[in-house]
Amino acid sequence: MLELKNISYTVDADGVEKEILHNINLTVDERFVAFTGPNGGGKSTLAKVIAGILTPTSGNILLDGEDITAMSITERAKHGISFAFQQPVRFKGITVHDLLSLAAGEPMSVTRACSYLSEVGLCAKDYINREVNASLSGGELKRIEIATVMIRGTQLSIFDEPEAGIDLWSFQNLIQVFEKMHAKEGGSILIISHQERILNIADKIVVIAGGEISRIGTHAEVMPHLLNANVACQALTEKLK
Repeated sequence: MLELKNISYTVDADGVEKEILHNINLTVDERFVAFTGPNGGGKSTLAKVIAGILTPTSGNILLDGEDITAMSITERAKHGISFAFQQPVRFKGITVHDLLSLAAGEPMSVTRACSYLSEVGLCAKDYINREVNASLSGGELKRIEIATVMIRGTQLSIFDEPEAGIDLWSFQNLIQVFEKMHAKEGGSILIISHQERILNIADKIVVIAGGEISRIGTHAEVMPHLLNANVACQALTEKLK
C-alpha cells in the first residue's frame, strides 16, 4: 500500500517560489487507480514524486508502512515501484532484447522476450534485435516500455498517459495488458490519463487540479462531475468563438 502524507512540491521560478503540489494526502491500495484532471494540474509531477524522480519539498511517502521519502529512484525501483514515462527514453546502442533483459534483471531468452513483445502488440521478430533509438516511433517505444514494466512485475506500476502514440493499437488491448499484469503480480497500477475508456476500468479516480486533489472516489462517484465539467468547458469555448 502506498501512502502520501502532506506532500508538497515547490520550484524556484526566476527567484520566485512556485508551488506545484500542495498538501497531497492519498492512499493507493486498489487494483487500478487513475489520476486525471486539467493539463498542468500536477498529475505527472505527483507521479514523479512517487517514483523518486522528484523529491517533495515537504511531506512523507510510505510504501507498506516504510518511509521511502529519502530513497532515490533506483532504491524505490528495488522496493517495487516502476515508472513508464509519457515520452519513453531512447537508448542508442541498446537493442530491444537488451532492454528487456535489463528489466528482468537477468539474461532473457529470445523466446521469453518475444512473448512479452507479442503481449503489447508488436511482431517480435521485427523488433527483438532493433536498437531502442530514433528509428522507433513514439508508439513503438511506448509499447516496448510497457513490456519492460510487465517483466518487472512490481508492487506499484505507474503509467503516464500509456495510450499516447498507440492509436493503431486498440484501447481494449491496452486494458487487457493491465488486467493481465494485475492477475499475474497483484499490486496496484496507477495510470495518468484523460481517456474515458481508461478511467472506466479504475477502481479509484483521483482528480488533480491546481496542485491539489479536487475530487476522489469511485468511477460512479467521480465521472458524472467530470462529464458535467467537460460539457461546461465546451459550452464556454463555443461562446468565446
